[in-house]
This record gives sequence, C-alpha cells and structure tokens, in this order.
Amino acid sequence: MSMKPMITRRTLLGTGAAAATMTLATPGLLRANTFPERNFNVYIPTAEGGGADRNFRAFSSVWKTRLGVEFEPSFYPGASGRVGYEIYMGKAEPDAYNLLFGNIGPEVLNWAMQAPSFDINDYIYFGQVDKDPCCLFVGAESPLQTMDDIIAAAKTRKLNVGTSRMAHPASIGLLALGDKLGLDFNLIPLQGGKGTVAGAVTGEVDFSVLTSGSVIAAGDAVKTLLVFGNNIVGEALDNAPSINDAYDMDLPEMLSTRAFGIHKKAVDDYPDRFEVLTRTFKETHEDPALMEAYIASKGQPEYLVYAGVEECEAEKAAMLELGARYKSLLSGA
Repeated sequence: MSMKPMITRRTLLGTGAAAATMTLATPGLLRANTFPERNFNVYIPTAEGGGADRNFRAFSSVWKTRLGVEFEPSFYPGASGRVGYEIYMGKAEPDAYNLLFGNIGPEVLNWAMQAPSFDINDYIYFGQVDKDPCCLFVGAESPLQTMDDIIAAAKTRKLNVGTSRMAHPASIGLLALGDKLGLDFNLIPLQGGKGTVAGAVTGEVDFSVLTSGSVIAAGDAVKTLLVFGNNIVGEALDNAPSINDAYDMDLPEMLSTRAFGIHKKAVDDYPDRFEVLTRTFKETHEDPALMEAYIASKGQPEYLVYAGVEECEAEKAAMLELGARYKSLLSGA
C-alpha cells in the first residue's frame, strides 16, 4: 500500500518554522538568489556636485544596469568627511544594502590625525573606481605663474594655500615641500574640490593643492605647476613635473582614490551578497559603457583603474602609516 504524506496546516506551519529558524541562524543564505531586491543607500562623506559625486554617478549609472536597482546617495560633507563615516558606522544597517563611497587617501588620513568613535577595521573598501595623484595649481590669471614665482613670494610672506580638507594627501605634499625648502605655508580648508578650485581662480588664496582629476576638470581656468606623484597625463596637467624630480625628494605618491566601502559585518554575515557586489563591480569596470560615462563626467581616462579588496585595504594601511609619519607637519599647519 502506498503511503503518501498528509499535508496539513500543522505540518505546513512546522515546516515554515524550521525554515525560518535556519534562515535566522545563517543570515547569509537569506534570499541569496534574488539579491538585490531593493535600492542601495550610498553614504558619501563629501558635498554634492564635487569630484566624488561625479565619479559615483558615472560608475553607478552603469553598475545599476547589472544589478537592476538604483543607488541612492546621501551627502555628509561635515568635519572633513568624518560626519559621513560616523553616521554610516553608527546608524546604517550592516546588511550589504548600505554602502560607502569615499576617497581613501584623505578620509583615512582623518583617522591617523584623530581616531574615530568606531574601530577602523570594522569597514573595508572593496572596489576602486579611479585614482589620481594630487597636484599644486594656480588660477590662470594669478601673478604666480611658475614654481619659481611661488618660492620667491613665499620668501617674503606666508602664502595662503587652499586645500579641500586639512588632512589630505595634497596637504602633506605641500607641507613636505615647504619642509624641504625651508618655507612656511598657511593651509586653508575650502570645503571640497569645487571650493578649492574657486579659491585659486578668484584669488581668495595664492594657490591651491588638490586631487588632479578635479583640476583637469577645471580646464583653462587653472594652471598646474607641480604634481605630487607621477604625471601620467602630460599636457592635461600642463606637463607639470613630479615633486620628486623637481626638488630631489623621495616623497611617496600623494594619491586620491575613490572607492566603495562596506561594513565588515555585512561581508561576514552576507558573503553571498558581497560576492554579487564584488563580481558585478569588476564586470562594470570591464564594460566599455563605463569609460563613456566616466569621460562624460569629465574623468581622465588614464585614472579609471580597477582595484579590489586586497589593493584597497593595502592603500588604507599605507595611508595610516603615512598619516602617522606626517602628523606633526599637519598638526603645525
């Protein structure tokens, strides 16, 4: 005689309870095949309309086509980027639907200058959108048109220098130059890339230091005089020399790196979701549509370089070391 299992309301409830128990015990298995089911929230610790915003929108415009959902940004420019990280780490649910989009160099330097309220190992960067060296530039109408002009003027008075935030690789580059030449500069934070460019163009400051991608985007309104790294774009940065070549220095490259970050807990609890994010992120980097979107957002093609978790975390560690090394210079600025 064939014995067929009898399906009753009791057995259905029992089966559902067992499945729910297993899901709670292994959150990473929850709807693994349908992630993502809703839009992503992206915390950006800089102002809307700046370089990070442009890069975020260019990359997410292509990434979303692979994931089928939108990326919804929120901007937190306060306290040189610290506010955005504090809110993300303190309030955002670590479920892989909440992401960071930041600038590894200056934002990690913040932690070297003053420890945050959270453990810096509780978040990681997993995907680099682009990276570029920082540079020194003047407004096109500035009376200081060469590095010799700047050095001569700095010997007669303390020059005012715009920077997007005090703890920034570009700031370190300038202070290291001043230390080498025996010159003092007065660094003035101008709240992001747009303000830093405007400060040099309008003459609010004598010159500025900033991420070179934002300087290139400013076009003929500015003139680059020195690069705190390798000038791999030539004329786009007015063929400006490297600080190491020009002044016989051995300064590490002062880089700006835009990258997506995520809670470490989300990586641990939802490895399936994290795999989807990292895989589709890399696929997006390989999509020709990304280069089109990046160039349309005034990005420099040579700077659009992929890097994953290992490379991003290595840069995070290097920035912490660099910040410790130059902390005294920044503290005395």
